[in-house]
Amino acid sequence: MRERCTHIVHKALAVVRPQFRLDFADGIHGLPHWSRVWIHGRALAARLDVNPSVLAWFAFLHDSQRHDDGRDPQHGPRAADFALRLRREGVICELADQEFEHLCEAMRLHSDGHTIGEPAILACWDADRLDLARVGIEPEPSRLCTEPARHAQTIDAAVRFAIGERRATAST
Repeated sequence: MRERCTHIVHKALAVVRPQFRLDFADGIHGLPHWSRVWIHGRALAARLDVNPSVLAWFAFLHDSQRHDDGRDPQHGPRAADFALRLRREGVICELADQEFEHLCEAMRLHSDGHTIGEPAILACWDADRLDLARVGIEPEPSRLCTEPARHAQTIDAAVRFAIGERRATAST
């Protein structure tokens, strides 16, 4: 499974990077964020018995269609449409139909604040929300969807990860 997910990450980056409009390497919605979302997602998938392939695709696609780093309420639906195109082109081929539907719903609604849904969708949303510290927001347990994400140790580790990486980037 780990090899499959590594392959997915490489495929996702190959299709996302050429068309990404924002700062890929250092932006708040670029590669560092996607990488942390993937790390959180991989851990949540294991705890929730969810296919990590869904989380891999989510991590690298969910913000890939942003037009800017500010308020962009349609970026989730655009990401879901992008995933549909990639599925038609045979790029996203690792997911069963139901898993792909969960991926698209997770992307479509990821910034709407929902906390109820299928486990794969909830894991996607929590993986993203656990990285809010990158923009100065500590994740609130009541706004997280899953028990593993709500643990104080999980939130603390996620905050330290986001802030530590940001400080390391700023000092170089």
